[in-house]
Amino acid sequence: MFAYTPAPSPNQGYNQISTMKVAVILPAAGLGTRMGRHAAEKTGTSRKQFMLLEGSPILLHTIRKFVASTLVEEIVVALRADDLGWVGDLLAKEALAKPVRLVQGGESRQESVENALAVIGPDVDLVAVHDAVRPFIDLATIDKVIHEAAQTGAAIVGIVPVDTVKTLHKNKVRGTVPREGLALAQTPQVFRYALLKQAFEKAREDGFIATDESSLLERLDQAEVSVVLGSDRNLKITKPSDMDLARLFLAEEMAERRVS
Repeated sequence: MFAYTPAPSPNQGYNQISTMKVAVILPAAGLGTRMGRHAAEKTGTSRKQFMLLEGSPILLHTIRKFVASTLVEEIVVALRADDLGWVGDLLAKEALAKPVRLVQGGESRQESVENALAVIGPDVDLVAVHDAVRPFIDLATIDKVIHEAAQTGAAIVGIVPVDTVKTLHKNKVRGTVPREGLALAQTPQVFRYALLKQAFEKAREDGFIATDESSLLERLDQAEVSVVLGSDRNLKITKPSDMDLARLFLAEEMAERRVS
C-alpha cells in the first residue's frame, strides 16, 4: 500500500538518522537489451549502465551521487562476473571518499539485489536500492527518502503521473484509471534492513518475482510504504533517445556546480 507523506524538514528526525548506518545497493548486472546492445563492455559503447557521459560511465556518475551524501556509509554494486575486474580498476582510479564494494549479480534484478544484500552486515539499519542508470538523483531527495524510511521503516521516491492512464484488452481501451492516488515508482527505495531481508526470504519461498523492492515489502503486510515526491529529472536511462536528455541534464548540473 502506498502512502504519500510530506517531505520532512531539514532538521526533522536528524538525531535519529545521525545514529543510523545506511548502505546503498546499485544493481548493475543487466544486459540492457532495450538499448539494442549486449556486448562485453569496457569502452562505453554497450550496456546502458556503462554508456559514457562526459567520459565517465553512467554507473560512475550514479555512484558519485551517493558518495556525496552525508547519510550514506557504504555502497554495494552488483555486476556481471566479467565486469568485476575492470570496474574495480575504474573505481580504484576514482579514489572515492567512502567504501564501494563489488559483488557478482544474478540473472535478474531481484537476484542481484539479494546477492548484494547478503554481503551487508546486520549492523546496517537502512538499505537503499537505486537503479544504476538513474544518475541524476539529487542529494535533497536522497536525504528526504532516507529520513522518511528512518521514521516509517519503508519509503520510496515517486512522482504523480501527468498522462491519462488507460486499461486495455489487447489494443482496445477498457477503461480510464483516475490519476488521483497513483504514483510512478522511482528509486531510491529505502527500507529497514530486517524488513528487506524478510521480504526477500518470503519471495524466495514463494517463487515470487517483482520489478521493484517495494513490491516485495507490500506482500509482507507489515509496514506501509511511504512515497516521497521525486522529480521527472530523476531519469532512468533505458533507451538510446534517453542519452540526449542525459547529456542535457549533465551539462546543466556541471553549469550549476561552476556557478556555486
